Amino acid sequence: MPEDYLDFVQNIKRRTGIDLALYKEGQMKRRLTSLYEKKGFESFKHFYQEMQSNADLFHEFLDRMTINVSEFYRNAARWHVLETKILPRLLSEKSSLKIWSAACSTGEEPYTIAMILSKFMPLSKIKIIATDIDENALNRAKAGLYIERSLNEVPNEMKAKYFTKDGHMFRVSDEIKKTVNFKKHNLLADPYEQNVDIIVCRNVLIYFTEEAKNSIYQKFSASLKSGGALFVGSTEQIFNPAVFNFETEDTFFYKRLP
Repeated sequence: MPEDYLDFVQNIKRRTGIDLALYKEGQMKRRLTSLYEKKGFESFKHFYQEMQSNADLFHEFLDRMTINVSEFYRNAARWHVLETKILPRLLSEKSSLKIWSAACSTGEEPYTIAMILSKFMPLSKIKIIATDIDENALNRAKAGLYIERSLNEVPNEMKAKYFTKDGHMFRVSDEIKKTVNFKKHNLLADPYEQNVDIIVCRNVLIYFTEEAKNSIYQKFSASLKSGGALFVGSTEQIFNPAVFNFETEDTFFYKRLP
């Protein structure tokens, strides 16, 4: 079994550039084993062989690997800090911001950022870069169609202004969609955006090894302008921010030092 998984890891890295060895092995192995058993396979070897000719299975593997669980305004109190403390500080220094939503999954996060920014400036002035490793998730983000549960935390005025009911789903407005540029990006291998004012990367780093996580924090720090902000998830507090040239600005918000 261990060799079977190691071969699978190497095959996936060759085919996609994704290094599963940088994810926590126990968690990843359990998640993928449950997927291949559900699909009727007996080993990682047979699972990979089928993935080579079955695009649907390959995309399902990517979905399972990248844990596409998201919702608008997730942990609403943290978004309130972004709106009332972080954005006013940054916008007091400049009128437009370069914003990167990293590991954006199916788009709820960058669209939330756009809705909050709409309180400060016209939508036509908002430009958000949103990236993820999973093309299937990015396609869903571009479509902008969501189940009602995803909108539980959306303030009523935003829901009325920027969403329309579409059958049993809700569709985000074209005006909000136009603020976001979605791109494929591998946090562990691809070059990072530069001169960024805000990086939002939440609820994904918990799946990486400590070594991979530290490397990502270093790259985020290098991506940010002096005074730029990093916004992480509620289980991803950085306990030694100075190592990465950050200081804590608020809970789960880190300010890049000069």
